[in-house]
Amino acid sequence: MRLWTSDEIAQATGGTASAAFEASGVTFDSREVGAGDLFLAMKGESSDGHRFLGQAFANGAAGAVVSEETSHPHVSVEDTMAALEALGSAARRRMGGKVIGVTGSVGKTGTKEALFAALDRNDPGCAHRSVKSYNNHTGVPLSLARMPRDARYGVFEMGMNHAGELAALTRLVRPHVAMVTTIAPAHTAFFKDESAIADAKGEIFQGLQPGGTAVIPFDSPHRDRLVAAAKPFAAHIVTFGLNEGADVRAIETMRIRSGGTFVTARMGQRELSFTISQPGMHWVANSMGVLAAVDAVGADLELAGLALAELGGIGGRGARLTVPVGDGEALVIDESYNANPASMRATLEVLGHERGRRIAVLGEMRELGEHSDAYHAELSGPIEAAGVQQAILVGEAMASLANALEGHVDFVHVPDAAAARDRLEDLLAPGDVVLIKGSNGVRLSSVVAALAERQPCST
Repeated sequence: MRLWTSDEIAQATGGTASAAFEASGVTFDSREVGAGDLFLAMKGESSDGHRFLGQAFANGAAGAVVSEETSHPHVSVEDTMAALEALGSAARRRMGGKVIGVTGSVGKTGTKEALFAALDRNDPGCAHRSVKSYNNHTGVPLSLARMPRDARYGVFEMGMNHAGELAALTRLVRPHVAMVTTIAPAHTAFFKDESAIADAKGEIFQGLQPGGTAVIPFDSPHRDRLVAAAKPFAAHIVTFGLNEGADVRAIETMRIRSGGTFVTARMGQRELSFTISQPGMHWVANSMGVLAAVDAVGADLELAGLALAELGGIGGRGARLTVPVGDGEALVIDESYNANPASMRATLEVLGHERGRRIAVLGEMRELGEHSDAYHAELSGPIEAAGVQQAILVGEAMASLANALEGHVDFVHVPDAAAARDRLEDLLAPGDVVLIKGSNGVRLSSVVAALAERQPCST
């Protein structure tokens, strides 16, 4: 598939092409280069992509975007970061379909994946989304630059650590629908309070296209703040949630044997019943936002319901592995990618519904600022409510939680992921259910990887 020609790249970036070539993909990581890809030689604080041009072309790159001399086929620009942004903007300009932007403190990646699944079910092969968690100042333009020229739908996740970042990203994405999932304490080291986080998330509405729709969580204590942020930019504001008064609301829910939930939703005068494969009421709430966004771009809600029933777990964000242990097996719930107080509570609630001995491997939550100790200690209640029988607490910041659990729940407090892995290996028995969750920097994904080497079966 032709994604970019050298002439199109040069025109978009203001650069000069050394030779004619066509690219079928885009990346700035030489390790990810495949046959036919365009490699952007980015310069960072500690690395320079120009040093990996040889590797990129050995891996099959069709061409490169560079700011230094090279003998390989390339487009020469002054600044490769600016070129990436320009390429992303060009991809967005040529896309004639509908674009959805998603942000939030919790649930944005899962919601983005659910939206993609729903839209891909509507129009197979014509939906595009940002991969992994490419949601920052480099990930968003890269995801845009990768969007096929004939895509009918695009779904882009946008994140931030500081005020002003989302405003820049949303003006790049220019969504027709902008959705906020949940506002919760995350990156609080950079914000004075949760309302400031809500204000920063509300920046997503600033990029809305004329006639655009803002999709806002009705049950959030920051609902009115988000509505106020949306009003200057949105032609339509739709709320979603679990409580009466939401425009899109779950009116009946029933947990099913597989762990998912059977839901009946109401949208105005319409009702829709469907199954969500992923467990937890947070998924139920966010599925209402998915329905609202799907409806706003004119896609089929019945097909969206089918997609939600078939949605698989996402690595690091709810994927489930059944791993052999002795003469039996254990269930591992992989939530290792990231954590904040709200997502910790939500996933501990999911663990509480599982049958078997419940083990929680919990890594410290980072970037919580001066209230970090209190946020960690407050997890003791959800841990007890979930019936956790053994907790493995990982990282220095977990000390306050360890103090709160003393005498209530059996636990060990270890310094790092390697120690957590060793403790878990000693503990694990047939029939156990293990939740693994923590901030990405704790690297609990290595614990999941060690368990996966036991030849797991995905469930």
